[in-house]
Amino acid sequence: MTDPNFDKGNGLIPCIIQDSETNMVLMLGYMNKEAYQKTISEKRVTFFSRSKQQLWTKGETSGNYLELIAVRADCDNDTLLLKAKPTGPVCHTGADTCFNERNESWRLQLLEKLIQDRKANPKSGSYTTSLFESGINKVAQKVGEEAVELVIEAKDQDKSKFLNEAADLMYHFLVLLAAKNVSLTEVEHILKERHR
Repeated sequence: MTDPNFDKGNGLIPCIIQDSETNMVLMLGYMNKEAYQKTISEKRVTFFSRSKQQLWTKGETSGNYLELIAVRADCDNDTLLLKAKPTGPVCHTGADTCFNERNESWRLQLLEKLIQDRKANPKSGSYTTSLFESGINKVAQKVGEEAVELVIEAKDQDKSKFLNEAADLMYHFLVLLAAKNVSLTEVEHILKERHR
């Protein structure tokens, strides 16, 4: 990517900050060329404060930094989209975002992380832990059982039961992936390659 065009906005460009995992918009800030270069070199988001007329690295007082993951410029090269990983609440009020939204998004990757954490840190009484402790054959068997139950519910007209069986199958599938030390991203990659 070429450097953004700072000339259009009198040396400043708007920067939209988006969580790299949840895709939530966290905040809007402004950068001058120096803030941009510091952000790129240090991999922590730095802005130019219009009120104080100086650079400020987000989190320098609170400890809630924005770790830079990726930078995208818009079609006119005068606005940036920065994908970042926040280390805490982003807003000075203590809210997750400057738009007072919770920075969360329920996705399969979140469930996958929870399952992987349970594998790494077994917890007594946890169903997921008990699956891992039962061994790969039992986990694979559970996936088969859940698949059959989903097929059975697909033949009926009860949408709620069908959705619950689909959820059970997805959960057990993710446990099987974790048991095999395979990530959902690897499966997605195969699907992406097949789509070409």
